[in-house]
Amino acid sequence: MLNTKELLEEIKASPYKVIEITSPHTGVIEFAGLKPGDSVRGISGEHKEKPGTLLLTITRENNPKTIHAPENGEVLEIQESLAGTFVESGQTLMTIRHFLSRKEVIELILKQALFLFEAPERAKYYFSPELDKKLKVSGKRSVRVKSGMELFIVSRMKRESPLTYAGPDGIIYAVYFHRGDAVDPGQPLIGVCPEDQLTMIQEVVARVQSEWEEQ
Repeated sequence: MLNTKELLEEIKASPYKVIEITSPHTGVIEFAGLKPGDSVRGISGEHKEKPGTLLLTITRENNPKTIHAPENGEVLEIQESLAGTFVESGQTLMTIRHFLSRKEVIELILKQALFLFEAPERAKYYFSPELDKKLKVSGKRSVRVKSGMELFIVSRMKRESPLTYAGPDGIIYAVYFHRGDAVDPGQPLIGVCPEDQLTMIQEVVARVQSEWEEQ
């Protein structure tokens, strides 16, 4: 059993993630004038229509492409020696330290504490009609599952087939896809919480919500 309280303390000791900004393709690099320690903002807006802080421009065959910060944070390092030079695809150009939000910490804990039932193939996924109705009426944490239950409909190449759940008995605590989304293999569909761990997980989530300080 995962020690969620210990995991939370580990996250508190290092409450951020490092984002590598890499070249999407070959080209000549021009940085936007930022320096280590500068703050950057990520994509924003109700529909993610506002780009983040401009980080750099990469030009290939006279076609410039701007690269913006994907998330809020601060600049850690810039490979300034690459300015004005031709770089290969996938080369690290700069790094950003992103401080975890309250929501991100909760998601991180849940993905380690819950049993994640993953998509077996790239396809569109739907809950079975009976389960979909129950989720809409009562909410996800009202649904108990056990191995062998037909929970999903898999839609691929205009063919639909049922998908049965395989994992521990428990309650659907988290749903990681939207109806009709194309989900890649290995990506979680749902997170299941064994009933004897429900109280512990709820306590940790409540603690994060009340104690976590946003940067």
